[in-house]
Amino acid sequence: MPFEPPDVLLLGPGPSPTSEAVRRAQAAPLLGHLDPSFLGLLDQVQQQLRALFGTQNRFTLPIAGTGTAGMEAVVANCVEPGDRVVVGVHGVFGQRMAEALRRTGAQVVEVRADFGASLDPAAIAAAVAAAPTAALAVVHAETSTGVLTDLEPLAAIARSAGALFLLDCVTSLAGMPLELDRLGVDAAFSGTQKCLSAPPGLSPVTLSERALAKSAARAQRPPFYFDAALLTGYFGADRAYHHTAPVSMIYALAAALDEVAAEGLPSRADRHRRVAASLRAGLPHLGLQALVPAAQATPMLTTICYPAGVDDKAFRARLRQHHGIEVGGGLGTLAGKVFRVGLMGHGARLENVTTALGAFGLAIEQQGREVDTEGAIRAALVAHDG
Repeated sequence: MPFEPPDVLLLGPGPSPTSEAVRRAQAAPLLGHLDPSFLGLLDQVQQQLRALFGTQNRFTLPIAGTGTAGMEAVVANCVEPGDRVVVGVHGVFGQRMAEALRRTGAQVVEVRADFGASLDPAAIAAAVAAAPTAALAVVHAETSTGVLTDLEPLAAIARSAGALFLLDCVTSLAGMPLELDRLGVDAAFSGTQKCLSAPPGLSPVTLSERALAKSAARAQRPPFYFDAALLTGYFGADRAYHHTAPVSMIYALAAALDEVAAEGLPSRADRHRRVAASLRAGLPHLGLQALVPAAQATPMLTTICYPAGVDDKAFRARLRQHHGIEVGGGLGTLAGKVFRVGLMGHGARLENVTTALGAFGLAIEQQGREVDTEGAIRAALVAHDG
């Protein structure tokens, strides 16, 4: 019998809920990956991705693979063995980028901050200035903690050193404005399952002309699958065969991009901010506290600290089994101490906030603590309307 998934409200760090329009698009009849009609859709998708990234980069395309594939593509094209690369690490995904760079043979210099804290631009500047640096790499919205990095000072540091600026935008793309060209970001990657609210399986990637020049000048060509020159052959005017594009995934991404365009990115960003504020307003009534201060936090993902005595596994299991809600657990040093709530894309709705707060209250009460669930929901409603 065909698999029938249970009805689960996805409020974790991804994937996020998809709309009916996106689901219908993914189920549309297949075309060949070199069919003229499909290639026209592919051009449209690339142009819409440029708008979201805030770039005119000709190399802006969806790589077949999750955000990790996008990271590998950026690393493979922008860094080669022996390059000195400074990486800001204050979460699991900064650690992952540092590890990917080490595996290319790069000389990786990590500038660390505690999980939940912001990176120190002065420490980044000192690390970059300590020796000739080929690239600076950071995570814009650290999914493991919910910290949002201020890109302005870091972009200036990279520019002044002549280093490429590499960016993980997996959680921020389509949830807030990005201005990669204005900042001077040379390479960025994302994923479709976060604020784009498309299924996981594609990674939007963009490379500047400087990044493409670096790729072309490498002593050894990048891996075949991630080679920017070969990818340009298919996604550019030549339409040279490189791989069989995941046609149905592109359909779904196109539908998701249409929804972003119809709403408008400023309105979409405001919606994410409002629902994040409403969630935060309800937390104290449940004895809960956000890990990251609002001024340094991502609006699309909130990491929440448990009060003493609340068991993480029992709490999240209760949410999933009794309330049909998925949230994320803590990663790295935060494992067992926090849970992560994603209000992303199609899932960034006030009704999801109030549903979640109600379920959180019941799950905490089940562990023997008294909470004010009604007060939490009232506070959320007031914060959203205010």
